[in-house]
Amino acid sequence: MTFEQLGLIEPILKAVKTQGYTTPTPIQQQSIPVVLEKKDLLGCAQTGSGKTAAFAIPTLQLLHAENRNPNGYKHIRALVLTPTRELALQIDESFHDYGRHTGLKHDVIFGGVSQNTQTLALRNGTDILIATPGRLLDLMNQGYVHLAHLEVFVLDEADRMLDMGFIRDIRKIIKELPEERQTLFFSATMPREIADLAASLLNNPVKLEVTPVSTPVETIEQSVFMVEKKDKQSLLVHLLQEKAITRTLVFTRTKHGADRIAKALSKADIKADAIHGDKNQQARQRALLNFKSGRLKVLVATDIAARGIDIDNLTHVINFDLPNVPETYVHRIGRTGRAGASGITFSFCDREERAYLKDINKLIPKPILVNEEHPFKMKVVADQKQAPRPKSNGSSKHYNKNFKRKNNRPVADKSA
Repeated sequence: MTFEQLGLIEPILKAVKTQGYTTPTPIQQQSIPVVLEKKDLLGCAQTGSGKTAAFAIPTLQLLHAENRNPNGYKHIRALVLTPTRELALQIDESFHDYGRHTGLKHDVIFGGVSQNTQTLALRNGTDILIATPGRLLDLMNQGYVHLAHLEVFVLDEADRMLDMGFIRDIRKIIKELPEERQTLFFSATMPREIADLAASLLNNPVKLEVTPVSTPVETIEQSVFMVEKKDKQSLLVHLLQEKAITRTLVFTRTKHGADRIAKALSKADIKADAIHGDKNQQARQRALLNFKSGRLKVLVATDIAARGIDIDNLTHVINFDLPNVPETYVHRIGRTGRAGASGITFSFCDREERAYLKDINKLIPKPILVNEEHPFKMKVVADQKQAPRPKSNGSSKHYNKNFKRKNNRPVADKSA
């Protein structure tokens, strides 16, 4: 299928062609016709599936087709709500790319920076507003944002909104939306609270699920390194140098850990920087720009900060710390191997993380291969008992005592 077959208008087809797109992704093939029919949509799609274009392209077409007052004041007709500043900026850039020939105006608002430029843009009017929940609610309370003319509401990354504690703000915003509207709801996972929120928002929605979250991209080569916690930094430097990796995203569990790793890599003459919620917006954008341009070899990120990072030709993802939620592993590795390209992921597993590794292996179709060809292999003591499972936030599965090992490799326990 081509974009022409989706019934898109010439201004958008021209922009899509400029972007080098030829074939829509599965989520785009299924979502665009539904949105153009003005139906509510409930979409479940993992990172890298192309869902931003899946809602941005048809929203632009709908607004362009019914632009009754093109030369007058522009009321907010579409609102896109997203959890992070980086993702808001990425979506704003997408609306610019796809809507460059439509004459529609779009603006983005988010916290962490002065509101002056944002309020000035709102005073001048806009067709499409992309926003993070906190700043949007703040400007609504100040009287800068009015949603009476809203036609399309997009809630993106709903599960991450829940993780970041935005659900209460979202419910406050929803109360201010007009009842007559089209709602597009996207989430990578569907925990009960998110499913309840979707049910309260959507009117007889079309439900789409593309590439279930438990299925990693088939083109990604995955391997895990069993390593003591104290040796992880040395292993990271070793791999970056030995594999001649030119651009990689490194995931860590904590903000402090991200800073510590970036400093260690810089001392080893590897150009690196960290991105996380404690850094101001200018520092985060500078790090992203340097990474995209190739001035940085490594970007170290926490999971929340990494939402919205969309880097073309990202060849490697490294899990410095294994996540305690198996689905998060799939989201992380989905940063590479996009659009049919191949990708490589390395994961470091210390003694306390072995239970996390087991949970991940139970979720994905094939167990992750253990790479033993490195100088920092974990020493195995014959009579050593299984290390206790570290405390988690309660999101991961219970530890299974039937976890078996063979040659220091996790293997499936058929009796479990």
